[in-house]
Amino acid sequence: MIIGLLWLLGSLLVGEVLVRLFDAPVPGSIVGMVLLFVILRWRRASDDSPVVRVGHYLLDHLQLFFVPAGVGIVVYLRTVRDHALPITAGLLVSWLLGLVTVAGVVTALSWRRTDPGGATPEPIE
Repeated sequence: MIIGLLWLLGSLLVGEVLVRLFDAPVPGSIVGMVLLFVILRWRRASDDSPVVRVGHYLLDHLQLFFVPAGVGIVVYLRTVRDHALPITAGLLVSWLLGLVTVAGVVTALSWRRTDPGGATPEPIE
């Protein structure tokens, strides 16, 4: 289990170092996660590898990671209540923009290019 945690933390550290070294506009945790994904795909990690076991363990206890966020909401409940309208509007607008973006991408990817002769596109099955 310790080896798996070291892999996770090591990839996080390498990602942070790469982002700071190259001044990239991407979070270091994302770079580390992509790096770890590439390494695991390259090494063809089995279900019994330490990283996969630690990942399953952390996913089994994922609900515990939401406790600090819940405590933060309770601590700042008065502020959240005072700004409920802008928070709700922001949540709804961002949700709607995400939904429209995903719908547009799916629609664009589900149709083939038009035929040079002007035929209508056919959906990809």
